[in-house]
Amino acid sequence: MELVNKGITAKHILTPDAFHNAVVVHAAIGGSTNAMLHLPAVAHELGIELRPEKFDELNHKIPHIGNIYPSGEYPTEALWFAGGIPMVEWLLRDFLNLDVMTVTGKTLRENLQDVKNDGFFERVEGYLRNYELRREQVIRPLESTKEMGSIAVLKGNIAPEGAVIKYAAVAEDMRYHVGPARVFNSEEDCYYCVVGDRVNPGDVLIIRYEGPRGSGMPEMVMTTEAMLCDSRLAGSTVLLTDGRFSGATRGPAVGHISPEAAIGGPIALVEDGDLIELDVANRRLNVVGIAGRRCGQSEVEETFADRKSHWMLPKFEPRKGVYKKYTDRASSAMKGAYLEY
Repeated sequence: MELVNKGITAKHILTPDAFHNAVVVHAAIGGSTNAMLHLPAVAHELGIELRPEKFDELNHKIPHIGNIYPSGEYPTEALWFAGGIPMVEWLLRDFLNLDVMTVTGKTLRENLQDVKNDGFFERVEGYLRNYELRREQVIRPLESTKEMGSIAVLKGNIAPEGAVIKYAAVAEDMRYHVGPARVFNSEEDCYYCVVGDRVNPGDVLIIRYEGPRGSGMPEMVMTTEAMLCDSRLAGSTVLLTDGRFSGATRGPAVGHISPEAAIGGPIALVEDGDLIELDVANRRLNVVGIAGRRCGQSEVEETFADRKSHWMLPKFEPRKGVYKKYTDRASSAMKGAYLEY
């Protein structure tokens, strides 16, 4: 009611500066890749374009200070005990726009000062002591943080519009990988190959037609968990998809590949045995070989053009209602996968 009385509406709170702040905090705590759907989609409703390049730009600059699952050691509960998002914002205040309006009817600057003056940061530390933890173990001090950001936007001949990976949850030795493609047109087909022991370490699994227009963009959680539970595949096998992932996903899992397979994106043209290069440091995702043989980009382009001339959209089961409306008119995952009017 205070917001009503002050005439403060959602549009006064959801501003470009507020979205900037959200991306900063997201980078710092190793947030879910799903934020790259939700934040741009909400921004779109307000007439604001939140481009994927904004995420990548800030993830190059913001220290990854949240030592929490799946890209750290402690459960999210411990983050709250360490001061929660207010403490993250307090430590990152030099990176934030502190004069944004918030749902308290005060600016972020005023909120943080109120929390500080109220002694909240000191009070919650008592919970940490119950677990014999110190704040700096859960929320790393900026000066001792080595890794910048947590999420990267990759581009290349598989993903001209982009793709997303949470590299903070990927072991260093798997942030660069070249391996043969194993292609599946649904998550179920891939999952049964994984649990049936028909996938080799080093393979690059591709699950396609699971994007917004393919199947509504479900999480590939069934397959990622099966891979992590297989000692042969965990830490050695890459998963690429035009679908999305759970916030708890670990390992080299690249999602949101766009344009998606259902509209004839390049991911629809990859075949078993093509060599895939994942290069997180240089933000690249490319086919670098055809049928197991390394080749130049011009040959890849020629091969893709030939395959595209023969490509046909798989026949999906009949759809109806909201599901049909969505899969008929969903936007690119790199724009937020919102329903286009």
